[in-house]
Amino acid sequence: MIWRDLRFAGVLGINSRNSSYTLRWNRRALYPHVDDKLVTKQLCVAAGIPIPRLLAVARTHFELRELRGILETLDSFVLKPARGALGNGIVVVLERQGERWLRSGGRLLGIEDLLYHAAGVISGLYALAGQPDVAMVEERLELHPDLHRVSFEGVPDCRVIVFRGIPVMSMIRLPTHRSAGRANLHQGAIGAGIDLGSGRTVHAILHDAPVRLHPDTEEPVVGVQVPQFDRILEIAVRATDQSGLGYLGADIVVDARYGPVVLELNARPGLSIQAANRAGLVPRLDAVNAQWRPGLGVAERVALGRAIALANPPCEARS
Repeated sequence: MIWRDLRFAGVLGINSRNSSYTLRWNRRALYPHVDDKLVTKQLCVAAGIPIPRLLAVARTHFELRELRGILETLDSFVLKPARGALGNGIVVVLERQGERWLRSGGRLLGIEDLLYHAAGVISGLYALAGQPDVAMVEERLELHPDLHRVSFEGVPDCRVIVFRGIPVMSMIRLPTHRSAGRANLHQGAIGAGIDLGSGRTVHAILHDAPVRLHPDTEEPVVGVQVPQFDRILEIAVRATDQSGLGYLGADIVVDARYGPVVLELNARPGLSIQAANRAGLVPRLDAVNAQWRPGLGVAERVALGRAIALANPPCEARS
């Protein structure tokens, strides 16, 4: 039966994730550290971890007047909710065209469109629990030249699962035309699993189906070397340490100017990363519990995570 095959492959299900990892290792009081992107930014700044520059914040509808003045000075930016999830409510503005702005996906927006969207954000339209939210404007990160051929209309990001301070699995999410330039699997981005040792992609999925070529660029998405992957793992571990949470997904973008920067942290990371890697999380998580010991530095924990991944490779790599 399928469920037996999945269990044999060590696939982590959502119920097990919630009971054995999210609830057990993530103290509820610390959730605001990652559920609120403004708080995450403050934590990263305190630890010297690079993040996208914050350009503006609107916490009330009254502050939209001030936000208008700031937006009118910008050519390119990202407008997003501080407490959103699954990429909902994020507007990526690519360039200014006269009195309007071109967003990813090709639509032109006027200033009133942007302010209307910000008002919806503040009202909680995209918040996790529908509660009042904060509209924030960040600088738009730039696509690293090494990833240009496997991305379309957007910037990829790397998701790293970190358990007890040890990285156990990673993937890169590649924007497509279908995802409107967003690095979000639910909206049609590609998820490509990354070998922790080499930093190269080993397998890829599009809507949970295997794929080898990017649908828009027609370039291979397997065998891609992710730039500065050592640095990605390092800041994923450091950001997790700063959050205080034990089971976390760190989303990191390799910017063309700054290198790897933390985009956001997630206390309830999705499970599609297993399909992207053709490997289950359970054996790696069990290995962390068996081999973890206190006092390990960041470099030692990254090395341990790589050793654990090497001992628990993707399905097709097993003998």
